[in-house]
Amino acid sequence: MIFNIRPLELDDYDTILVDWWKDWGWTPPPKDFLPDNGKGGMMILDGDTPICAGYVYLTNSKVALIEFIVSNKKYTKRLERKNALGLLIETLTNLSERNGAKYCYSLLKNQSLVRTFKQLGYVPGDSNTLEMIKNL
Repeated sequence: MIFNIRPLELDDYDTILVDWWKDWGWTPPPKDFLPDNGKGGMMILDGDTPICAGYVYLTNSKVALIEFIVSNKKYTKRLERKNALGLLIETLTNLSERNGAKYCYSLLKNQSLVRTFKQLGYVPGDSNTLEMIKNL
């Protein structure tokens, strides 16, 4: 299957992504927590139907963070969704490399995503960590 890939647009956060995060039972991150105020990522589509999206944080080091991967739960083509997620991660990884990153880092909980990252050559880091955030 051939997918369409495009950068995230300003209205994607409010019109698509917030609903996806809620459909999966996740709390949507605030828009200003995301790279480029919600536009710093990519979306994979089946024709005009959005399948999945994710973000890449470019840092002032050689590390890029690939985060907040989410998919359209109502997209019922499971194999295509799995393939689209793999394409998304590859795309974000390649984008990171083109922007000077030597390492990509991602915090994951979803075991299906963990498997996809592993299939794409990612290796587990420390598993005894706790995510900590402070609102300023």
